[in-house]
Amino acid sequence: MHCQNHFSIAIVLIISITILFYSTLTRAFGEPEYGYKEKSAKGPKHWGDLKKEWAACKGEMQSPIDLSSDRVSVIPNLGKLNRSYKPQHATISNRGHDIAVSWEADAGSIDINGTQYFLQTTHWHWPSEHTINGRRYDLELHMVHVSPQPDGINKTTVVGVLYKFGSPDPFLSKLGKYIMDIPDEEEEKSIGIIDPSKILKMGGSMYYRYMGSLTAPPCTEGVIWTINKKIRTVSRGQVKLLKNSVLKYVICKKECKAGADPESARD
Repeated sequence: MHCQNHFSIAIVLIISITILFYSTLTRAFGEPEYGYKEKSAKGPKHWGDLKKEWAACKGEMQSPIDLSSDRVSVIPNLGKLNRSYKPQHATISNRGHDIAVSWEADAGSIDINGTQYFLQTTHWHWPSEHTINGRRYDLELHMVHVSPQPDGINKTTVVGVLYKFGSPDPFLSKLGKYIMDIPDEEEEKSIGIIDPSKILKMGGSMYYRYMGSLTAPPCTEGVIWTINKKIRTVSRGQVKLLKNSVLKYVICKKECKAGADPESARD
């Protein structure tokens, strides 16, 4: 009888230790609030149900989209982007799901339809979130700009650039050593003065523009997207460096290789 009691106590202790160990791991590495795997309970189709603040994820103007020739058109008469960037001190950070560069002071802005949008951050997605005629590219750069409004509800515009494998990207080449120094989530390092105009070279005045949303929760709509038509190049090693630096890599793998839905990549 005593042996049986000791055996029961041992089982309870093992279960308790296992639960404690799992809980410790969860706290240490964090439990992602959302994911990108379509069949997951936290996948894109369920984002709008995970939190009431994310209800917009079920909206009708969601990004990313497929920029198909029968659905959108390249407008050549919009002219070049009216940019007025300036060099400022910047930091690079590992946000757990991507690598981002942020400026510590006013790094300039772009003007769209008379509204001034100030540059906040730039980050990368791999593979690309947007597709062109069903083709998904190897990398996508997002430069996020915000226009403060009196009502406190800021306007957002994002400039996107797509990349295919080829020659190394000069900006990522400059950041390589810093990316290797921030292998853990929430790590941040100063990278000195960065001139945004050296990052974004639109390569002409032909680009796609549409009204969409943020591509991750809270999926806020009303975001103006400007996607450069010119495809730039990035090396496989640079994309691998970005990917390997993110411990909790949540960007979809096999799922993202499928073509984007013509109406919304998350519908």
